[in-house]
Amino acid sequence: MSRKEGQIALAISAYNKGQFTSLKAACTRYDAPYSTTYDRVKGAIPQRDFRPRNQKLTDLEESALIQWMLSMEARGLPVRKDSIRQMADLLLEKRTGVGRIIVGKCWVDNFIKRHDSLRTKYTRKYDYKRAKCEDPMIIRDWFRLVHNIVAKYGILAEDIYNFDETGFQMGVIATAKVVTGSEYTGRAIHIQPGNREWVTVVESICADGWVLPPMVIFEGKVHISTWYTDQLPADWTIALSDKGWTNDSLGLKWLSDVFEKYTKDRV
Repeated sequence: MSRKEGQIALAISAYNKGQFTSLKAACTRYDAPYSTTYDRVKGAIPQRDFRPRNQKLTDLEESALIQWMLSMEARGLPVRKDSIRQMADLLLEKRTGVGRIIVGKCWVDNFIKRHDSLRTKYTRKYDYKRAKCEDPMIIRDWFRLVHNIVAKYGILAEDIYNFDETGFQMGVIATAKVVTGSEYTGRAIHIQPGNREWVTVVESICADGWVLPPMVIFEGKVHISTWYTDQLPADWTIALSDKGWTNDSLGLKWLSDVFEKYTKDRV
């Protein structure tokens, strides 16, 4: 339940229990929108409870889609509507096995309206170095936890690796309309700017400062060298996927072709 729905529920409950002489007073106390709360008292059904007859995705698929969107937002990569549509089409294709089935032009807008946990807003540019240092309390606690574990088990720096994926869309303008969680206040932060072609880079570094060559995942079926104006380093691993995203197969490829290959001689 979103914060707004919770406020409405509290106002209605308090009013029904006689804690307030008027519904408007209850709404003021719990900061609930009066017109919406009034409609609910009169029997109106929340929009999120309406299920379209021609619903494309299952409830489980919609839930998974929301979790992906919120996860991307948490990484500083709030998704655009076209990315949501692409992901919905991919879920449909995986379930039905038919690639021609796609969601409609207005599907994303209706999807957002049906889920109180989502809303649209505009992003702003944000420097990555600032983003890394934004929450010092969390960062400090994390480093303290890692330090204690390293000391407890005698782990050497050359045995500690961190790896992560960074996704971006090439050529996306700095300010764009994205979808975020409804609890998020202010303008959405898009840490990495992203043409609408998605590219993912899997990178890893050892705690002693040694860096593994990256894996770069492009959207496509066949790797074409003329994609680049300059020659890429010989030790970079190039991979392809339908959407330019990682998947289980590419994760295994990274472990065998990159991590295992370049770290086995360091053991």
